[in-house]
Amino acid sequence: MTKEKNLNKIKELEQLGARLRDLRKKAGFSNYEKFAWTNNISRAQYLRYESGEDIRFTTLLKVIKAHNLTLKEFFSEGFD
Repeated sequence: MTKEKNLNKIKELEQLGARLRDLRKKAGFSNYEKFAWTNNISRAQYLRYESGEDIRFTTLLKVIKAHNLTLKEFFSEGFD
């Protein structure tokens, strides 16, 4: 992977993390731990997702469903 592609990957993961954080806050969870606990997601892992680290697709689907969104709705905001 070239350096440019690697930087794009990082940017996209950061955008994903920001989107997750924004949705969590809009859902009324000021604390990531409460959101993770309520939705049966590892708290430590969820913090990593919001921080822009890699996420498994099945876990992303679980988080999207927790927000009652479709994939299209989820990706309609916060991404270039």
